[in-house]
Amino acid sequence: QLQASGGGLVQAGGSLRLSCQISGRNFGILAMGWYRQTSGKQRESVATITSGGVTNYADSVTGRFTISRDSAKNTVYLQMNSLKSEDTAAYYCNVRVRAPITPIDYWGQGTLVTVSS
Repeated sequence: QLQASGGGLVQAGGSLRLSCQISGRNFGILAMGWYRQTSGKQRESVATITSGGVTNYADSVTGRFTISRDSAKNTVYLQMNSLKSEDTAAYYCNVRVRAPITPIDYWGQGTLVTVSS
């Protein structure tokens, strides 16, 4: 299970920190990440971090967002600074785990981030 939290309403220029705790499985994790989706649009990758600690960011958030993880707590975080109205979306955490044939993706329930201008 993935339990995401930390969303809310914030003014443009403000900050939020999302958390996603992973329970039930702590092995075979290839990568963790955050995705976001707005109404009528496809879900897009925001930031990912591999089991080796390699991070990747969408161009639109580079320099403003930081993904990190606490392996001991099985938790992945997304620190969001300098938020813009276009960051408004439902944010979903993701865990990709190793499987016999192809990796399996698990998703959290989503947490809403609203940035007011």
